[in-house]
Amino acid sequence: MSFSFFSFVILSIGLVLHLDAISSPIPPYTNYTYATELLPDLADLWWSIDDLRKEITFEFHIKTTGWIALGISPAGGMIGADIGLGWIDQSGQLHFEDRYAYGFYQPMVDNTTQDWFGLQGCELNGWTAIQFKRLLDTCDIMDYPIKSGTNIVIYAYSLKDPIIIDGKATIKYHGDRRYTRAIPLQSYANPPPESKFAGLDYFDFQLHNYSIPSNETTYHCTVYKVPAKFPKRRHAIAYKAIIDQANIDIVHHMLMYECNPSAIFDDENLPSGICDDLGEVLIPCPSNIATGWAINEFPDIAGYPVGGDFEIKYYVVQMHYNNMHLMSNRTDSSGIRFYLGNELRQYDIGYLTLGQDSDATAIAIPPYDDRLVIDSYCPALVTKVSNL
Repeated sequence: MSFSFFSFVILSIGLVLHLDAISSPIPPYTNYTYATELLPDLADLWWSIDDLRKEITFEFHIKTTGWIALGISPAGGMIGADIGLGWIDQSGQLHFEDRYAYGFYQPMVDNTTQDWFGLQGCELNGWTAIQFKRLLDTCDIMDYPIKSGTNIVIYAYSLKDPIIIDGKATIKYHGDRRYTRAIPLQSYANPPPESKFAGLDYFDFQLHNYSIPSNETTYHCTVYKVPAKFPKRRHAIAYKAIIDQANIDIVHHMLMYECNPSAIFDDENLPSGICDDLGEVLIPCPSNIATGWAINEFPDIAGYPVGGDFEIKYYVVQMHYNNMHLMSNRTDSSGIRFYLGNELRQYDIGYLTLGQDSDATAIAIPPYDDRLVIDSYCPALVTKVSNL
């Protein structure tokens, strides 16, 4: 029997990691609210939002002396992407253009209004740094708004500057130098420092040198059990994603699911493999997401119960690898770490998962419809028992 691990169509948000390591040798032009290393020794991004002007200012550094581009995409691809593209010419002058991608070919210069504005830029030690800004919502049909929630950022670069023909810049195809990252630009939160949890007990649900397939998309699942060294109920007060730095470019996201309290596994041989290949083994597990991505600290009055008399004994961690360049010979040791408080808090944290059954008609969009509403229903018994 073939079993799909996805029993629900669930919207999950993959947050970027806040990394102390910034690769670029070029200091940023100013202080920013947020910063992240998009790819080690290749790409760094800073940004701040002016709520009064409803404007966002970026600073983007890439290890190249050719053109660089950063865009906002509706779905992570080229089609419909709103792109700011810039370069530093041989005289040191900054050039910056507002472009729009209709398809899988060279993005055209926005012929309505120019809404991406280059502020300053430079080249140093083989890197290019450009500071630029735009409104969060330009009301331009050739721009894509930066909305509250998760934004899909795409970026690319070339090893050479554009060719100027009749005063217009022609850019050559970037090849495989194109990347995607989901970033909540308006609600990004710098995680608490790890030093805050120094001295606390912790445990990891972590892979060990897993050989990542050379397929473009892989979902890998592993069943874990809370270590037996915690015989009494404890409260996890924080968790963080452990991302293998060698694979930050292809680890797309991870999710942890609670298994049904009745689930039974061989503790000496817990299942691990491609999610769909595990088939019926995972049937007791994919109904409730327990945690997702990034570093997160729970509220002071509550903790996530683990161990002891807590009814959930087993968990599944699902790793999604987005290996769009089909790279082989990559091994991964990513996972999740839970920090345990020294005392139980006032409340237990629980998770409620809402979604839609995954089948051929779950999200069937009728042709020519400009709007589709999908209803999910929560039985009255659930809210009655939960006292919500």
